[in-house]
This record gives sequence, C-alpha cells and structure tokens, in this order.
Amino acid sequence: MKLYDRIPSGNCHKVRLLLNLLNVEYESIIVDAMNKQHKSEEYLKMNPRGQFPVLLDGVNTIYDSHAILVYLAAKYANQSWYSQDPYEMGLIQEWLSFSSNEIANSLNIARLKYKFNADVDWDLAQKKSILVLKLVDQHLKTRDWLELDRPTIADLACYPYIALASEGKIDIQPFLNVYRWIQNVQNLPGYIGMDGMIQ
Repeated sequence: MKLYDRIPSGNCHKVRLLLNLLNVEYESIIVDAMNKQHKSEEYLKMNPRGQFPVLLDGVNTIYDSHAILVYLAAKYANQSWYSQDPYEMGLIQEWLSFSSNEIANSLNIARLKYKFNADVDWDLAQKKSILVLKLVDQHLKTRDWLELDRPTIADLACYPYIALASEGKIDIQPFLNVYRWIQNVQNLPGYIGMDGMIQ
C-alpha cells in the first residue's frame, strides 16, 4: 500500500492517523508540492484533481481524504470506525461533509494565511472559524465523540484542522468541549500527531 502524502497537509494527516490506528503498513511517498509534482501528467493519472492524498492499495486507487477514510474503515476495521447501519452511516457522512465544507472554508483558510502566506480573507475565515467551533463545542456538550458514542472516521475527518487552529491564529481555548475532544483523540492507542497541533 502506498500513500502519496504531504506532511503539512491536514487532509493527509487524517489518512496517516487512521492507518496508524489500524496498524496497517504502508509506504509514504512525499509529494513535491513546491515543484508541482501533484500537477504532473503522471500524478494526474492517479488523481485528475491534482490534489493529495492518493492511496494505492493493490489495483485500487482512491483519492480524496474522506473517500480514503471510508475505504480503509470498511476494508481494514470491520466497520468499527464506520458503520453498516444506514442511519449511522448518514450521521458519519454529515461530519465528513462538515469537514469538507465548513471546516475547510474556515479553519483551513485561516491556517493558509499564516502557515503558507496565502492571499486569503483572514477576517472572514476567523469569523467562520468561531462559528464552526461554537457548533462543534455545543454538539460535544454531552458526548465524548461526534457520533455513535465511539471514535469514528467522523472524528478523524474533523480533527486535524481543528487541532491546527493555532496555526491560523484561532484561539481554541474558550471551547472547552472541543478541547476535551481533542484530548480524547490524542489519547487513542496508536495516535500520531503533527507539528502545530494543540496539545
């Protein structure tokens, strides 16, 4: 199994984290983003979107971090990180979408400003980030995990860019339930972090 990877990417971290939690062996192939390797003809054959990560598992090629999480959970975790129940699948999918939309367009954008000097509207990203954190904090008020009373790929999908909030100059300390949830993720056996994550 090969993972086309970029170390500073929160989306890549989601996949590395699940692979480690599942104790699945893989080869990490670092994508040279500075030299636009992800836009090369060879790379675009694997992922026409020119994004990372990409997972190669035998003859199977999967791109998009959330699609990869679903694949790994279904194949290697006997559904313990996902579900076969339609309603439970729907609940998890809500958070995968939340990660792809609300989190990506707030906390991720704020981080791009200060981590990668991107030309983005930080003020707007900051306002959106606070709204996202309030929503997640309220949801976690009476629970330890986002859904199903256990860790699922919903948690792993949302975790990296929330845990990296400080790199976008977003203060997470007022959101005590979010902070507690971050600690829950970090206490999972087999957890791996990345530079910049709140401890």
